[in-house]
Amino acid sequence: MLAIINGNIFTMAGPPLKKGTLLIEGKKILKVGLEVPVPIGTEIIDASGKIVMPGLIDAHTHVGIAEEIYRIEGDDTNETTDPVTAHLRAVDAVNPADLAFQDALTGGVTTLVTGPGSANIVGGEMVTMKTHGAVVDDMVLRFPAGLKCALGENPKRVYGGGQKMPVTRMASAALLRDTLVAAQNYLDKIQHSVTHESSPPERSLKMEAVVRVLKGEVPLRVHAHRADDIMTAVRIAKEFSLELIVEHCTEGHLIAPWLASAGIKAVVGPIISNRAKVELMNRSLETALSLYQAGVPFAIMTDHPVVPIHYLSLSAALAVKGGLPEEEGLKAITIYAAKILGIDHRVGSLEPGKDADIIILDRSVLDPAHRVEQVLVEGCRVI
Repeated sequence: MLAIINGNIFTMAGPPLKKGTLLIEGKKILKVGLEVPVPIGTEIIDASGKIVMPGLIDAHTHVGIAEEIYRIEGDDTNETTDPVTAHLRAVDAVNPADLAFQDALTGGVTTLVTGPGSANIVGGEMVTMKTHGAVVDDMVLRFPAGLKCALGENPKRVYGGGQKMPVTRMASAALLRDTLVAAQNYLDKIQHSVTHESSPPERSLKMEAVVRVLKGEVPLRVHAHRADDIMTAVRIAKEFSLELIVEHCTEGHLIAPWLASAGIKAVVGPIISNRAKVELMNRSLETALSLYQAGVPFAIMTDHPVVPIHYLSLSAALAVKGGLPEEEGLKAITIYAAKILGIDHRVGSLEPGKDADIIILDRSVLDPAHRVEQVLVEGCRVI
């Protein structure tokens, strides 16, 4: 058993606990509070003068897939041979030896989502995983974590140059719709074979991945920067009754009320970015604020390696600079991210029964000068 005592505990499930105690048994949090008895023989970490909070969560990265240092050798981000590759699985590309995993831990990030890039209309299935481990299978928290899709400039640039669909935004939307309809037809054939005790259709890994979205088992996670691309994703999600998470949502501040009324979730970022392409023209530090004010559930991401993953907290700090309340900035990289990812029963806050993913800092994680002094993943000290 392990106890962290005397720290200023930010549970992210209530007000901070000054000089609180957090009791850990095995991989889980046993108790947290101000008057928690510590059994004799318990290992003690004295966090006097320190902040104790849940490990951070980066809701959108390419860690382990777009590897640090390597270029061609370690870049497995985009399968640019077909605009629809729903059957690709992020778990088959993640290298747990990628140096970015260690960077994540030094930055206090204990959970992340990684997946394919945005070259394809349908890129493949994403995975939510812990940042500590030697074998991917042991690090997985949720798979699949969503089906990665993309609208806007990237698919047009990758395929349009070779006069291959999509050349236009109309074609991008059409390809996504066509894929969803094909999956509906595949599902109908399966159900018909069950009802009529006939032979099922030939198995299709591509269709199986899309069917999971149609059945509501995983969300459709659509890369979209520009407001019109975002609304195309919303339109398609409504048409097929899908759970939608908008990835990037760069111009979300221009249409926040519409996103709120449609019940859309967003993962915002990268915030530390220049106007690298036209669809980033209206990037703003106030995007997260606008979504918060409109009531849109959101998290903040780095899109590593676009922004190094250990700058996740700095990304949240910049959103706070843009007007987002400090507490909301903290939640956007902890409990809000966990809820959007469907893993809040495991991580995102310090509560009994949850994974003991904990970081200890010398000051607020939103202060650029902070230092992450200790990191625990499932009760094991890794830093």
